[in-house]
Amino acid sequence: MVEKRSLDALDVALLAALREHPRAGALELSRITGVARATVSARLQRLEESGVVTGYGPDVDVAAAGFGVQAFVTLEIAQGAIEDVQRDLEGIPGLLEAHATTGSGDVLCRVAARSHEALQQVLVDLNRSSAVVRSTSVVALSQLVPWRTLPLLESEAAPGAGRSAMRRGSGD
Repeated sequence: MVEKRSLDALDVALLAALREHPRAGALELSRITGVARATVSARLQRLEESGVVTGYGPDVDVAAAGFGVQAFVTLEIAQGAIEDVQRDLEGIPGLLEAHATTGSGDVLCRVAARSHEALQQVLVDLNRSSAVVRSTSVVALSQLVPWRTLPLLESEAAPGAGRSAMRRGSGD
């Protein structure tokens, strides 16, 4: 199991620096945060091993890539069918993410498509799962706040090492 740990100000400063300069190496991150390169390397390794940093791939704007029609779909599924629906959802290319939820729905999905017609096909594909009892969809008109993590992390950063580095860091 991945160890859950609190982030301190230096951890958050490193994450902010990586967010602003995603191609920066340890030496550049050391310069940005004002700490030794060995400290940067050790902290990044710890952040990776603890599962806080999950990758360094590019962030992709699906709308800019031609998939400008997006929707959120709530699925109600048959009792005890979460594994079945997960397997079915993983086979749908237009599905960006899915979360098991509480409330009236069981699964919340985010989907993307090139056109309204293609979105309709994604919705049909979602409903083909034998585990899906009912679905409700809403089309996203615009993104008001993009995916972000730094404001949350900064608000809860454990006091201690790197406090001055955090002040020099940037927001997300």
